[in-house]
Amino acid sequence: MLPELPPALALCAALNVALRAGLLSRSALEPAAHKRVRIELDAPRLGVTVSLRGSSFLPARGRPDVVIRARPRDYLALALRREDPDTLFFARRLAIEGDTELGLVVKNALDAVDWDALPAPLARLSARLARN
Repeated sequence: MLPELPPALALCAALNVALRAGLLSRSALEPAAHKRVRIELDAPRLGVTVSLRGSSFLPARGRPDVVIRARPRDYLALALRREDPDTLFFARRLAIEGDTELGLVVKNALDAVDWDALPAPLARLSARLARN
């Protein structure tokens, strides 16, 4: 069993940068405030739990309000806009368990990310990953 804190801190740092840069909409995420969202890999079953507290994402403990689960390649496909969440959900490659309304808030906030607004180094990395 790997410790959850290091990857949770990394995810929170990335989410906080996206939030401060305006890539993530604070108003779209408002219904998720103080809720525990767990992002899990399907195989191996690893994950992190985060919560939006005030103006920052922080690692969270306790029972998650919603669990979003997919394979690593499906998360990458979502991030690179190769697949949309609805397609993955109906193909049973993306699972939302628990508070499904909260899961939809998270999904819609991620759908609203303006990937063209990424800083140049991240945009180049994203383009390189999309070619592979």
